[in-house]
Amino acid sequence: MNTPPEYPLASPLLTDLYQLTMLQGYFNHKLQAQAVFEFFVRQLPPCRRFLLAAGLQQVLDYIQNLRFSAADLRWLRASGRFSGEFIDALAAWSFTGDVYAMAEGTVFFANEPILRVVAPLPQAQLLESRIINILQYQTLVASKAARVVLAAPDKLLIDFGLRRAHGAEAGLYAARASYLAGFAGSSTVLAEPVFGIPVYGTMAHSFVQAHTRELDAFRHFAQTQADNVVLLIDTYDTAAAARKVVTLAEELRPRGIQIRAVRIDSGNLAEEAARVRAILDAGGLAEIKIFSSGNVDEYLIDRLQAVRAPIDGYGVGTHMDTSSDAPYLDCAYKLQEYAGTPRRKYSPGKLTWPGRKQVFRRYDDRGEIVADCLTVDGDTQPGTPLLTQYMAGGRPLRACESLATLRTRAQCQLATLPANLRSRSPGASLTVDIAPALRTVARQTDASCADRPARIVADT
Repeated sequence: MNTPPEYPLASPLLTDLYQLTMLQGYFNHKLQAQAVFEFFVRQLPPCRRFLLAAGLQQVLDYIQNLRFSAADLRWLRASGRFSGEFIDALAAWSFTGDVYAMAEGTVFFANEPILRVVAPLPQAQLLESRIINILQYQTLVASKAARVVLAAPDKLLIDFGLRRAHGAEAGLYAARASYLAGFAGSSTVLAEPVFGIPVYGTMAHSFVQAHTRELDAFRHFAQTQADNVVLLIDTYDTAAAARKVVTLAEELRPRGIQIRAVRIDSGNLAEEAARVRAILDAGGLAEIKIFSSGNVDEYLIDRLQAVRAPIDGYGVGTHMDTSSDAPYLDCAYKLQEYAGTPRRKYSPGKLTWPGRKQVFRRYDDRGEIVADCLTVDGDTQPGTPLLTQYMAGGRPLRACESLATLRTRAQCQLATLPANLRSRSPGASLTVDIAPALRTVARQTDASCADRPARIVADT
């Protein structure tokens, strides 16, 4: 079913129903005091030792522009779930609060807030579902892409995942998140006009199959794309196709057309690449690069690197855009303070640290991360504070950072990871220190909460 144009993705109705029913309750009972919510990841997936923050700009855009349209209000009235007075109040809705966050491209760990919203309770509450939706996905993809970059720092890496992404927005956001993490570009064309991301493309097997002779397919593509001749050579016989590339290169040379690369999309990539490299080199075509795709991820790249496969670049799609080995984050956007009083969730396995918080990071003499400390906002700890203010009174405090700036930050952040955190194998992540000031707030919160469980261990 097509989405009606009056309900775009920016609509506040793109949320969970309970957000709106809670807003009705807040309205009825005048719960309008200032609230503090924080977004954090409770624990990292077993195969992740770090995460890379991404998606903040889309969150800020969403918050700043969020309004109830006439169509939204009509639907709310027609639903019969909400009072007329409440819907009338929504007509004037806008965000008037403050937002603090870690900059995009920052490495972070479990229980560290990467976003803090300070606003009247109904405003901060309404943002929950979409904030989690945006931050979780881009952070997942950026973190997966960063692992690929660490596995192949000197290779051309292209996002190939649009067709396997879970929806159009996801495909576009994956192009952004992977580029932020260090990829060279994407095959998704819309990523260039929207985000300024370089787009790359080759050819499909169908182009070859539409021709009677493979060599004719190669020739026609080269004539059509003279400045970007990248030929897909595994439709039939990869080695035979490589020999045809040698023949075609000689034919095209007098016309000033050069074959830039060949792409291998199937089979044993290490063996096929070695065979193709030998054929091209023997034909005097050492300058032609070999590009591989087809279920590529950081694990496969590690194996290919270990055997020194002569591959110059990779198209990474399905496994990255779906973050296949860690398809979701155990993340949350939780109330941490209301009406000036720290609040704490006591659910088993989901105990939170109360109050608004800050993260301080320390580095060693080599510039590598030594420790992170989670503390109360306003407390001072050794190191660099990671959360800064991005919005005040509902308005942005700074210009949107360019993707080039975010890429540079991500590159610098990845360089601060010690060897054990760079590893792609399952293992321990960084243990975040809890400052005495935060432990004190937790104990005070426990003591003042009449409904807390009988047994609480504040230091967990």
